Amino acid sequence: MAFAPKAGCPMCSIVALAATELQSTRASDAPEILWRDDNFTAYREKVNPISSRAHIIIAFNLHVPSLYTLSSSDLPLLANVRNLARRLLGASLPSSPGCSPINSPTSAPLQQDSSQFRIGFITPPFKDNKIPVSDHLHAHAYITPADQLGWWRGVAYGPLAWYAIDDLIAEIRESVSNNRVKSGYENRQNAPIDLVPDAGARAGAADGHDFTLPSLGCS
Repeated sequence: MAFAPKAGCPMCSIVALAATELQSTRASDAPEILWRDDNFTAYREKVNPISSRAHIIIAFNLHVPSLYTLSSSDLPLLANVRNLARRLLGASLPSSPGCSPINSPTSAPLQQDSSQFRIGFITPPFKDNKIPVSDHLHAHAYITPADQLGWWRGVAYGPLAWYAIDDLIAEIRESVSNNRVKSGYENRQNAPIDLVPDAGARAGAADGHDFTLPSLGCS
C-alpha cells in the first residue's frame, strides 16, 4: 500500500487513535482530536502550542512524506485542509459555534474574517523542534499572535521555512494554467477561484491529452 502507516511515527499513532476514539475511552494524556475524516485528522496542540489562542495540527491520514509529494490533482485536498483549518480556528474564537462533520463540510469556504489565521506547512529540512515530525505531512494552523513561539521555533514559522497554504495552492494552479492567482493582494482570501476547490486540479496539453497524476485523496 502506498503511503502505508510507519511504525514509530507519532502522527500515524494519532491518526490510528482518532480512528478508534469513538469506540473507546480516551486517555487523559491523549491528543484532543477535533476532526477526523477519510483524508485528515486534526487535533489541538496542547503541550507545545505557539499561540495561546489556538494551535491546531491537521495531519494527512496517509503517511505522506512531504508536501513535495503533492501534485495538481491534490488541489482539492489542499483546499479542504484550508477550509477545515479556518473552521476549526473559527470555532476557537469567543462566541463561535463548534465545528462538527454535520454542519461544517470541509469543501465549503468559511464565511468570516480569517485575517488572524495562519495556515501552512513547515518545509523540509526545517521543522518545529517541539513537534519534531518531519516525514509525515501535516499542516499547522494558529491564531495570531504567536505569543508562545520563542526565537528558535520562530525560524520554522518564519519566511525562511513557512509555506502558507494559500501560496502553495496558488502556485500549483499557476503551474498548470495561464491564470495569475498567486497570493499577496488585499482580497486574496476572498478570491473567486477559491469557490471552485478543483480549479487547476487537472493537467493536460492543448491537443486534449490528459496527464494528471493520481490524487492522494481517499474520496
